[in-house]
Parts: sequence; C-alpha cells; structure tokens
Amino acid sequence: MTARSQLLLPLASMLTVLAACVSESEPLEYPTLVGRFADEAEPPPLIAEEAWLSDTDFYVRFRRGDDTRYGGGNWARRIPILELSAGGQYDGPYLLPLQYEQDEAWDDLPEDRVPARLLGVADWHAMRARLFDAILPRGEKSGIVLHFNVDDYFLYYDDNGDFHATVIDAKPGDYAVARRVTMSELVDLGLPLLEAFLAERGIEDRRIAFNTGDSGYYSLPFLYVNRDLPIAVFVRMPGPGRRFSAGPASAPYVQTAGHVAGSHTAGIVFRPVSSIYRLLFVTSDTVAETVAPTSLHEFSNEPVPPVSSLPGMDPGAWEARLDELTGRQSSRGTMRFLVDGQAFFTRFIDAVTRAESSISLRTYIFDNDDYAVRIGELLKRRSNEGIDVRILLDGLGTIVSTIEKQPTLPKNHRGPSSVRRFLERDSGIDVRQAINPWLTGDHVKTAIIDEKLAFTGGMNIAREYRYDWHDLMTELRGPIVDVLQYEFEKAWAHAGLFGDLGYAAVRLGPKPDSADDIGYPIRPLFTRADDHEIFRAQREAIRNAQRYIYVQNAYFTDDAMLYELAKARRRGVDVRVIMPLVTDRGPITRNNALAANAMLEHGIRVYIYPGMSHIKAAIFDGWACIGSANWDRWSFRINKELNIATSHPAAVADLERRVFKADFSNSVELAEPFPERWTDHLIEVVGDYIF
Repeated sequence: MTARSQLLLPLASMLTVLAACVSESEPLEYPTLVGRFADEAEPPPLIAEEAWLSDTDFYVRFRRGDDTRYGGGNWARRIPILELSAGGQYDGPYLLPLQYEQDEAWDDLPEDRVPARLLGVADWHAMRARLFDAILPRGEKSGIVLHFNVDDYFLYYDDNGDFHATVIDAKPGDYAVARRVTMSELVDLGLPLLEAFLAERGIEDRRIAFNTGDSGYYSLPFLYVNRDLPIAVFVRMPGPGRRFSAGPASAPYVQTAGHVAGSHTAGIVFRPVSSIYRLLFVTSDTVAETVAPTSLHEFSNEPVPPVSSLPGMDPGAWEARLDELTGRQSSRGTMRFLVDGQAFFTRFIDAVTRAESSISLRTYIFDNDDYAVRIGELLKRRSNEGIDVRILLDGLGTIVSTIEKQPTLPKNHRGPSSVRRFLERDSGIDVRQAINPWLTGDHVKTAIIDEKLAFTGGMNIAREYRYDWHDLMTELRGPIVDVLQYEFEKAWAHAGLFGDLGYAAVRLGPKPDSADDIGYPIRPLFTRADDHEIFRAQREAIRNAQRYIYVQNAYFTDDAMLYELAKARRRGVDVRVIMPLVTDRGPITRNNALAANAMLEHGIRVYIYPGMSHIKAAIFDGWACIGSANWDRWSFRINKELNIATSHPAAVADLERRVFKADFSNSVELAEPFPERWTDHLIEVVGDYIF
C-alpha cells in the first residue's frame, strides 16, 4: 500500500456531504444538489447494526428511529475492483446508492459475505475533528473549499465551534473562503492522523463500517472502509429529485425560430439604428473578406530564419501607441487569474453568496444543464434575499446551447425548457435577452458584484466550463470595474423595451464611479460593429513584437492573423501557439488542422492541447491580452467582444507561468503536418464566413 492510498478513512471521514466517483466502466454521474429543501422534515438518522459485503452486493441492517430496516445494493458494477487489486491508483471515495429498503429480513445471505466492524457516530466525529483542526480556521468567519472530482464543498466552524459542511453554493453569506484544498492535499495531511486514531483505539480490523449520523435526502449515513484494497465507500440515501418542465423535443427549435424572427421584426423596430448599422458592417466585412483574401503563399520559397535575440517591445512606447490606436488611455485595477472551472466557480459562488447589494451578469450562454441550474438556483435565492440580480443573456447563444448535450450530463437530468422562464420563476431576478439581428451576437462574459468586483474571460454558465474544459477567467478590482459596469448598463438598456433610445440615454448619462481607486494600468479592448479594437491591437502587437509571441485559442480561422504570425516568425520572432485539435464546432474544427499545418510550415511552434481548451489569451513581448474573443472573423469583426490587456510585469509573468508555461508542458508539440483532405479546404472556405 502506498502512503497516498492508505489514507482512505480520514479522507472519507471528513465528509458529511456528498462525494462520488464511480468506475470507468459506467458513465460518470455527477451528484444532485446536496441539502434540504424548505419543505423537508428532519428525519431520524440511520444507525447500522450489522453490515456485510459479498462479491457483488452489500447488505446493511439498520435502525430508522424505532424501526429496524434491511437494505443494500450492488457495488461490483460501480467500483473498479480489479484495478484496485492490481495496485491501481485510488481516486475515490466511491458512492453507492441504497438501492432498496425493506421491513423484512433477507431470506438468505450469500456464504461469501464478509462482516465489517461497526464504529459509532462519536468515532466518526472524533476522526473528523482531528483532521479539520489542522486546516480549518476558527473564529474568523471563514472556511475552506474542498475540491472533489465532481463537486465543491464548504467546510467551516460556526461561532459556537460546531463543524459544518455543505455544498459551496449553500455556504453562509457572512463566511469567506480562506483557502482551497484538493483531495491529494487532504490525503497527504491526514495519513499520520489516521494511523494515530486507529492505534489509540486498538483497531486492527481491516473492514470497518462507520455510522456517520447524517440524515435526510442525499445524506451519507454509512461509510465502509476496506483497508486491504484499500477502498472507501459511502452509502447514500436517495433524494426526491427535481424535475422541470422540459417541454417537447422541438421546444428549443421553436424558441430559436421565434427568437430569430423577433430579432428581425420587433427587434429592428425598437432598434432601427443599431440593426441597420450592424447590417452595413457585416455586409461590408463579408465583401472585403471575399475580394481581398490574405495568402501565405508569398512565403513558400523563403527559408525560415532562426529565432532572434533582439530585446522585446518597449512597454512605455507600446502603451503610448495603444493610446493612439484606441483613442483613450488605460484604466486601472488589479488582476487575478482563475484557471479552469474549479478555481473560477469557487470564487464566483463565494462572491455571489457574499454580495451585499447587486449582481450584474452578462453571458453568451446560460445553459439548462445540471450545473447551470444549480447556479441559477443560487442566483434566484440571492434575489429573494434582497439582492438586485440582473442577468443579460445572448438570446441565440443561450437557446441553442439547450439543444447541445454534453457527454458527461447525467442521464436522468431534465433541464428547464426555457432558461429565461426558469430564472424568472419564483425569484426577483430581472432577465433580458439580447437580440441577434443578422445572426450577430453578444459574446461578452462579465459578472460584476456590488459594482466593486468583476470577473471576465471565456467562461459561460454551463457544466463543461466547470468540469470538462480548460478555460480562463480574470478577477478584477479597481476602476476597470466601473468600465465593465458601464458596458453592462449600455448593453442592458439596449436589450430593454426602449432599445436604441435606452442605449442613448445611458451614453448621455453619468458613468459609474463606485469601484475602489487601486491598481496598475489595465486596458479594456472591444469588438463592436464599427470598431475592431481587439483585432487591430493584437495585429499591431504582432507587427511590433521583436522577441516572442505566445497565443492560446480554440478557433484559428482568421487568415489575416495567421498571415501576421507567419510574417513575425519570418523576421525572427519566437512564435508559439497552443490549440486543441478537436473543438465543439464539429467538422468546422478541421480549420484548426489546416491552420496548424500552415503555421508549422512557416516555422511557428504549434502545441496541441490534450482536450478542449477554450482559453483566449496571448502575450506579445510582455504585453498580455485576454478575454472573450476568438481568433476568428466573428470575434474580430462582427460579434460584441471584451478583452482586457496590460503590460504590468507581475501580471504578465503570472499569466505566462500559470497558463503558457504550464500548457506548453502539458501539450504535445506538433512535429509533422496533419493529413489533409480536399474536403478540409472546402470546409475551411465556408468556415471563414460561418465561424
């Protein structure tokens, strides 16, 4: 047994909430929201009196109040017992549902059953207390977030010194997250505590069953530990389940058709100026893309030079050039990078639970999957507690997202048919959907809390951003938050009843001025119908870079930027690109293979990320630019986008270390081109216009 795998008991014993991991032989099942509903009565705890395990099933005789009950279920289909027996790495604890419960004793039990020694609730609490005394703060109105494979839990001691554990979205609003702890960190910390605990009690048994005292829906009343394998398994009580009106299968298609029709009828009536403006620029850009294509063939016969040792851009001169390019100076603030959904959603939920006055959320997608519904329930709860919650959705992006289903979505999940109606029902949330004239969209993602704290980047509200994809958000404080709040207010007004008039009124009114006066220069950059700042700024950065360019993006379909990257590499700049090979855009992702081949041909180092990376980030000689914009025509010229940029050395170094250096190491560098088919080039031509 390894030291890591031995520590199954304390790892499990800290839980009074749900944690689950099932075998690879079955689809991963993510847990239903843990916690009691308002109308749920407090049931008596279950106390095990006998427990056995056979080769395939588990059995437990227990008391429920004054009644004796008999229950059990199958474990063999959910736990990779052969891998564990062969020394495979443990990644539990596992979860087994109590599949049945009956009044009568079993007619017969299998002869191969093995009993477990029962330990009481007091033993459970004693071990749990030892573990958490070492890592949980006391008397500070704070706790820790413990990350398991499928969920995040908030653990804390209350003012009376009593221990509590709950899913993070149910954490008390007056408690802050002091730190995040991973499962492996907990394992390393708890091993000596486990050994001391067992030795003091003279416990030598290899099979143990704990009574936890947990009760209610989704509770974990029993824990089985086999110290020989080793393995830890929770038995979970079933919950009542929650169902939404999913409507017919055609519902999202009908909603899509209705939204598109509305965007081009009533939407244009109330927004005539902006709608015509968008049509003009979409048309002109399409014509320009067609008649003036950018070609890399002019470099075909030129050798690729070695990487130059020239110094990078002068930061001061470059920022002055950006002032000219954008027509304004930088804002200010502080940046904190949140890499992947575990980090971002922990901070986002913590901020939402602690909000004191307002939450302004602007997102391209608010899905109807299980995780998005959890976030929606949290926002609804906060609105009913008096917080002003406004949610601005891109209509088409949100509706279409309900059609697509992620492979890891629990099989029994039935999401609401209308995200907007779900958010508005039984809540004080004010929801608006941005229209999509000419199929253009609002691709901006911002969340602003109390007008003092903001998040922006690439993540939408959907389960793939929490569990499945590699992505990046940035936490912001300082005057840059006022800028993001102002952009939200303009977009909010434009999506309202008065449309263009409401937008004009916000433009003519005072700008927000609530954020703290702190920080270093941070520059907001935008894509608007008439101004392609994000494209122009990054193109200019490529042209001015002398030493290195690092780019990570999921979608490389803009030929003009590929041309600029090739030119930079051929003047000696170290150009490196990180991309996923397979994205969420179906056959259009063959564009990435062709783009990778073209970059490789011109000396650009291409790294293939193992999985779906949705990060949109770049560094050009010490200038970082990150946000919502893809490297495609729609993000650079058509959709609404928001990036933030800075030359602040510490911030840029942090981004380089935590994103680029980490992902260069985790990716596979392309050594030879991908095979190409004639259909790839046909798809690439179409993709340049569609994506």
